[in-house]
Amino acid sequence: QVQVMESGGGLVQAGGSLRLSCVVSGRIFRVTLMAWYRQAPGKQRESVATITSDGSTNYADSVKGRFTISRDGAQNMVYLQMNSLKPEDTDVYYCVAGVKETLYTTPRTYWGQGTQVTVSS
Repeated sequence: QVQVMESGGGLVQAGGSLRLSCVVSGRIFRVTLMAWYRQAPGKQRESVATITSDGSTNYADSVKGRFTISRDGAQNMVYLQMNSLKPEDTDVYYCVAGVKETLYTTPRTYWGQGTQVTVSS
């Protein structure tokens, strides 16, 4: 089994910063793509940032220049540094990981439970 667990959410004033962390554990041969998604009530879940195993990153236009995704491959961890936060960044943030459980299996996608980020105006 594979577990994905986020931490670091909370309440912050507009213009402030938060750092989200996520650790992937369990039966892991290799973690491939890692990503952060977010979702507000009544809205579709959207991709915020992704990072491949070789460090290539991609960001949603709404967070470019403010958010930075990084990963520690040795520890199977991914981070999201969020600066200059805006009220519209208020959402539940989910960590997503593509995991190969053995050398011979294809990667499966695992989601965390989510962590709430609230930005007050």
